[in-house]
Amino acid sequence: MTTIRHDVVVLGGTGVDTTVYVPELPLPYRDTYHVPPVLDRIGNTGSGVALGCRALGLRVKLVDLIGEDPQGRLVRDHLTVRGVDLAWAPSRAGTIRSVLLVAPDGRRLSLHDPRATPGERLPRDLYLPAVRAARHVHVSIVGPCRHVFPDIPDGVTTSTDLHDWDGTNPHHEDFAYASDVVFLSAAALGDRRDAVMRAIMSRGRASLVVCTDGADGCHVLAAEWDGVRHFPAQPLPGPAADSNGAGDAFVSGVLYGRLRGLPLEECVRLGALAGAHACTAAGTHEDPITLAALLERAGEDGQKNGLVTNG
Repeated sequence: MTTIRHDVVVLGGTGVDTTVYVPELPLPYRDTYHVPPVLDRIGNTGSGVALGCRALGLRVKLVDLIGEDPQGRLVRDHLTVRGVDLAWAPSRAGTIRSVLLVAPDGRRLSLHDPRATPGERLPRDLYLPAVRAARHVHVSIVGPCRHVFPDIPDGVTTSTDLHDWDGTNPHHEDFAYASDVVFLSAAALGDRRDAVMRAIMSRGRASLVVCTDGADGCHVLAAEWDGVRHFPAQPLPGPAADSNGAGDAFVSGVLYGRLRGLPLEECVRLGALAGAHACTAAGTHEDPITLAALLERAGEDGQKNGLVTNG
């Protein structure tokens, strides 16, 4: 019998964000803008989910291709210091990069450089030991992870985040239809939101689809429910600083609740609380909400529902 060593294994999705704080978005053309210090920080979705889950006391392992470059060293050092178990192999094209333009109200525009190498795959001998010892596997929507789903053992639940999928881009389909829990954003869906959520469930294996909608909260479709239900956003616990990483924080909160066996409504509320916290922290993943803070903000009702620390 395989020993479970990881609550969550995250496959893919590490990188470095270069954050530029700009006076407004969209940014009108000018030859030069003087801005506050430009900072390189750990970023990208896999890093965020891994760090968020680890801050909530879960046992986390992240597996990815990372460049042998200064940005890759930043990623590896950050994850190691924060207690995320890391397995990595060199990426031929280098570490994934993003330039983030952040407005004073926290809104952002991301310029993403995937550093993709056609045909490059996450090595099986790197991820197989991890997924075979996992309770849950979260798969980032990057090309090197597209092939991993058949290797995830029966009984190990899976999730993915499609981000701003428009419902038609074929890049996302393998991830959308092979995951048990699917997260996505409403940003590119318009009035097709509910139809796309239903199609994910009907065409794939998902029993839960969660569509985040910024300040409007989120929309949830569960196999046991009759239709899509709306949940409000949680109030920010402080001034808005940077919306980067809020979606990954939301995913971490929901996964924590599910792994604790909490009711779905409570899982969604924990995700919203984690996402609200992320909007008040500068950088993408510098200050994920801790379990102690999540418990405090969830209040006495959350404690009665069994929100307890690991161990």
